[in-house]
Amino acid sequence: MSGSRFAARFLAVVLLGAGLGACGGAAPLDTYDLAAPRTTSAARAGGRQVLVADPVVDRALDTDRIVVRPKPTEIAYFAGAQWSDRLPRLLQSRLVETLEASGRVRAAGRPGQGMAADGQIVMEIRAFDYLPSEARVRVAIAVKTMDDRSGRIAAMRLFEASEAVSGDSAPAVVAGFDAAAGRVLADIAAWVK
Repeated sequence: MSGSRFAARFLAVVLLGAGLGACGGAAPLDTYDLAAPRTTSAARAGGRQVLVADPVVDRALDTDRIVVRPKPTEIAYFAGAQWSDRLPRLLQSRLVETLEASGRVRAAGRPGQGMAADGQIVMEIRAFDYLPSEARVRVAIAVKTMDDRSGRIAAMRLFEASEAVSGDSAPAVVAGFDAAAGRVLADIAAWVK
């Protein structure tokens, strides 16, 4: 290898290392989670087992970042804050927990857990946004229940909630999301048959 080629490769490796080192210096993001609401139901569903399918979601919401909508057609992400997981997976996990705690089903699970399901719950996350101009968050999830044997849709419904936020800080916005998402997940669990 010629001296100039070796020098060029060495310089490229040094610059790459310096670039990666600079990336490591970025401030870490504050990480937030959502709580699964603890609801109980007098109506027991017996031996029914449901699978909560991977949620359908637009790419802007398929992230661990907290979505902000400064204007109806503008999407941004809350600076310095993130969810503990990608939003679709986080909501899927919390719905599984909510269903199990509700007593409406014997078991709830996600794809890949080897569970023999009687039905599926298909979620489409339509909104999970912070609206700073209105000082509120909004949550909208369309849900379909499907018979696993026939593939037929048994029922469908849109669940929505909105919550005022007390300030423009990440903890205040996340508290609003937690309250609104908690109501939506509890309503879904109560509706599932």
